[in-house]
Parts: sequence; structure tokens; C-alpha cells
Amino acid sequence: MSDLTNAATSAPRVTVIGTGYLGATHAICMAVLGFDVLGVDVAEDKVDRLNAGEVPFFEPGLPELLTKALDSGRLRFTTDYAEAGAFGDVHFLCVGTPQKPGSNAADLTYVESAVSALAPHLNRRSLIAGKSTVPVGTAARLAGLVRELAPSDEVELAWNPEFLREGFAVEDTLRPDRLVFGVASAWAEEQLRAAFGPVIENGTPVVVTDLPTAELVKVAANSFLATKISYINAMAEVCEATGADVQQLAQALSYDTRIGGRFLRPGLGFGGGCLPKDIRAFAHRAEELGVGQAVAFLHEVDAINRRRRERTVDLVRELAGGSLSGVRVAALGAAFKPDSDDVRDAPALDVARMLQEGGAIVRVYDPQAVENARRAYPDLEYATSTFDAARDADVVVLLTEWNEFREVDPNALADVVAHRRVVDGRHALHAEGYRAAGWEYRALGRP
Repeated sequence: MSDLTNAATSAPRVTVIGTGYLGATHAICMAVLGFDVLGVDVAEDKVDRLNAGEVPFFEPGLPELLTKALDSGRLRFTTDYAEAGAFGDVHFLCVGTPQKPGSNAADLTYVESAVSALAPHLNRRSLIAGKSTVPVGTAARLAGLVRELAPSDEVELAWNPEFLREGFAVEDTLRPDRLVFGVASAWAEEQLRAAFGPVIENGTPVVVTDLPTAELVKVAANSFLATKISYINAMAEVCEATGADVQQLAQALSYDTRIGGRFLRPGLGFGGGCLPKDIRAFAHRAEELGVGQAVAFLHEVDAINRRRRERTVDLVRELAGGSLSGVRVAALGAAFKPDSDDVRDAPALDVARMLQEGGAIVRVYDPQAVENARRAYPDLEYATSTFDAARDADVVVLLTEWNEFREVDPNALADVVAHRRVVDGRHALHAEGYRAAGWEYRALGRP
């Protein structure tokens, strides 16, 4: 990444407000690009861990970059908003927008609190650039809050949505496929171009929009991807009813250049901290704006995704002979996707929970997410390895497609289970290899 490590001359000093997954990644990568960066968080323990060189979540490649950034002297972390206001020229807002309890709406408490804490310390011309995923109209409201609270009348607000994929966050920050700048002035655009100078010089396209369009880009992108995933899973339901093979169907569709093969993989469906809550918040906001019918399909996208979890439980039950009572199940996977320790709205853990509630004896193993899973679901039993989870199992169910699980020898796994029965919830295993080793193999949408 040597071609991306020299910031432009007269580069702005950067603060990053919020040091969760998005904020920590952004702060570290901006420092590696050559900017002076101050990360800000209200959680002292998180700030202490980052200043000590410890990334508080799993993301490939990020710990090494944190060490590099700290050693360069260009990165540090603080809890002091006054220090941030004095330090920064561009303030990136990277706090979470979770789903409100009991509602599909986005909870903007953290965004509003961060702006309210920062703005009173902005006494010179500077830019707040939101990266958090927010309902359209939020930026305009926050801009009014900034005008009310900031001592300087030259503070502007822009929106610069993020498009990170967990497991690929470093690459997506340093070499994004596009940058979106939602701005209200030419000056704000200039500041963002300066803040992303090395990335732009590397050839990344820039789309300059107004504030509402920039807010919509992220939720529109996530809604499209979620729809594509649920579409192929809806086809899996049809395949199950007709005896067709959804994997072959997906392969045939992928050769159509208008459709393509990305996000057209059938299986257990999507989860995590973005797609589920973003499509729900988008639909909720559209209803508030009086255009709910325009995105009403998102409710069915969500419903299809939820049904995949229930159907996976059904497959385990069918393989076990019709009842889950006392059935020993090895649940391989807890994170919502491989190369992550994120268990938010994880289909894997939801399936494990439903199996347990149905009477099964479930042992869960994940290469990175066991501790997070244990905190979220303390009543489940956890194993220390794939073979530990599978020991004496009546059914093995693959729930997260880690390479570690793909590479398991089905003959070796057969030596530790009680019965050779496997449910491939991610279409990630070699079906013929398992069948050749004497396993009963089932997958969603396949005969």
C-alpha cells in the first residue's frame, strides 16, 4: 500500500468521532495514509485499548496497521471533545445508528449526542462529515443543530457515507470503489477532496451530491444487496417445492451480465449490524415521508430472510427423524459472516437458539466469535474446535462459511460424530465429497 501512504501537501487534520468498527478503521487508515488523526470516544476503556495498540474487534489486517499508525506518531485517541475541536479541520462522524428497541426506526441518539458534544468546541472554520448511516433528512437537521451550538458561524456539515464490508474493511477504506460527497458548498467539497487526496489520486471515482442524496446512497445500496440475497433465497423456496436445484439456478443466472453472480448465493441469508436494521429503518423513514409503498417490497425481503432461519431448523429436524428432542447438534459458526467476530443479528446464533428451544442439545463453535456469542447467548454451550463441537453429534449444521469449516475432511469428521448427517446452511461444503464419505447431505433449495 506504499502508493497510498503520503497525504497531500497542506492536508487537513482529522478527527474521527466514535471508535467502533467504522470509526476505528477509518481513524487507523487515515493515519496510515499520512494524516494527523485524533480518534474520539466517550468510552475510556476503548480509548485506552486503542492507544495501547489493541483493536477491540476482529478485522484482518487492522491490528498491524494500528501499530504502524501509532508508531508514526500520527494517531492517538482521546475522550476530550474540547481537544478534538481544537485539533481538527475535518471531523468525521462515525457513531452507531442501531435499530430503536420496539421499532424499525433508526436510533439517532448517539449521532445527536456526538454533534452536541463537539459543536460547542468549534470556534473556527471546520467541517463535520457524517459517515454514519442515517435516515434521509438527518443531515439537514444536524446542520441546524451545528448552527445553533457552534461558536463559529463558518462550521459546515457534509455527508460522506461508508461502504465497508466486514472482513475487507481495510481494503474498502484505502481503495474504495467510490467516494460520495454530499455537500452544500464548494468549500466543503474541497475539504473532503483534501481529506481523501491519496485515495482519489489512486483512481477512486468521486460522486458529488446534495445532502439528501448522499444519505440515500448507503441505504439504497444496502436495500438492493439485501433484495438480491432474498431473491435467490425466494427461488430456493420454489426449488424446494419443485425438486429443482437453486445452486444450479444461481449459476445459470450469474452468466447474465444484467444480473451477475455477486450476492446471488443461496443459503441462510444476511445478518450483521447493517443490512437488517438499514432496510427496516429505510422502510420506516419512507412511511414517515408518505412514500412507504415505494419500498414496501423491503418488508418481504426481510420476511424471506427470516424464513431461511426457520427453514434451516426444519432441515435439521427432518434429518434427525422428525423431532429435535434430545438431538445433539454441532452448530458450526456464530458470526454473521466469516472473517468477523460480529454476532449482531447473526443468522447462525438465531438458528442455534431455535434448535435449543426445540429441544436439541446444541454445541456452538466459531473461530473468532465465541466470546461475543457467549455474551449474547450465555445459555448455549460452546466448543473449542470443530471436532470438539461435532463429537457425538447426531447432526452437524454449517451456519457460517469460514474456510476452516470448508476445509474439514468429511472422513475425519465422520470419525467423531454419532451419525453422518450434515445440513449445509451456506452452500459452502462439497456435497459430493460428503456424500461419498457416507453422509446424508441437505442444503436449502437443493434436492
